[in-house]
Amino acid sequence: MRFERVFSGAPWESRVGYCRALRAGDRVFVTGTAAVDPSGGVHAPGDAYEQTLRCFEIVREALAGLGAGLPDVTRTRMFVTDIERWEEYGRAHGELFGDHPPATTMVEVRRLIHPDMLIEIEADAVVAG
Repeated sequence: MRFERVFSGAPWESRVGYCRALRAGDRVFVTGTAAVDPSGGVHAPGDAYEQTLRCFEIVREALAGLGAGLPDVTRTRMFVTDIERWEEYGRAHGELFGDHPPATTMVEVRRLIHPDMLIEIEADAVVAG
């Protein structure tokens, strides 16, 4: 089986030893993705909805690099620092996946790598054909 990888250029990829996404056959796995802006800072501190949208923007770019898109996503996992804000995260998720809902999980975690990060998302996809 052939493996393809895409990298975002984040400094953590080489330091920790991971890629943004990996394709193995018809399966695509997107690593935990936080709301990082293009300059490397945290996108929209304090805004759960906007951070969720930013995470999925990064996920979408990673999927595209491997020949997939959001309609191919079969599962998402959302790790959030405040489960009381589930509707904000969920609203963004629903806007992106309303026509092709994947299986999903949302769990509260104590914290993420930066204190201003409210959410980190993983996604799995299957590419037809």
